[in-house]
Amino acid sequence: MQLTFCKYQATGNDFIMVDNRHDFFPKNDTKTIERLCHRRFGIGADGLILLETDNSTDFRMVYYNADGREGSMCGNGGRCIVAFAKYLGIIDTHCSFVAFDGVHRARISGDVVALQMQDVSQIHVKPKYLFLDTGSPHHVQLWEDWETLDAEKEGKRLRYGLYGEKGSNINFVNPLESGHFEVRTYERGVESETYSCGTGVTAVAIAMHELGRASGSEAILETKGGNLRVCFTKEGAVYSDIWLEGPAEQVFKGSVS
Repeated sequence: MQLTFCKYQATGNDFIMVDNRHDFFPKNDTKTIERLCHRRFGIGADGLILLETDNSTDFRMVYYNADGREGSMCGNGGRCIVAFAKYLGIIDTHCSFVAFDGVHRARISGDVVALQMQDVSQIHVKPKYLFLDTGSPHHVQLWEDWETLDAEKEGKRLRYGLYGEKGSNINFVNPLESGHFEVRTYERGVESETYSCGTGVTAVAIAMHELGRASGSEAILETKGGNLRVCFTKEGAVYSDIWLEGPAEQVFKGSVS
């Protein structure tokens, strides 16, 4: 099979995008997806995303981790698929689509995509970290010795040590000033530190607000791949109207056997 694809990136989080509206892609072929995402023997990406037809929204997003297995929600991937849908002529400036965790709304202006995330009502505050689900599970931990942080080593240790085989994404946070945080993320499925994680920075923004480290209703999250903005509303214990905003752009397009 000759596969036509586009490569997109959002603050360094990169994805292989495939137009699967004709349902031709071998979804159960884990080895092929893993090979396509491999940075030595394939195209190279943190994940692969299929754009499919949906009867109630503009399109459906199906996300696969770099290990070839279908994953949960990916925030930066969600922003990239909106840019991809715009490129394909499916949408204009606003859209809705369905993903692993339900329906999302989004808007696009140039290379900037804002994606509405699902509400968050359960935040588990532990002595050293917080745990919450923003479409994917996230461990959020303040880290004091930032300059010597080995995010790969510590992320892997916590990912398996605390959460077992099912795992969790692990986020390390360095507060810079009120509402501005530096973030490094170890992603399950990729099993490595990535340049950025959309659901991760969303989790960090909410967790820091919960701890009183961010007094306003928005936060700037500085990742290795660039800055992202998260804004939200809190009523009682529920965080709602959560928006993840930042750049998403096409890197190249091609075909592969």
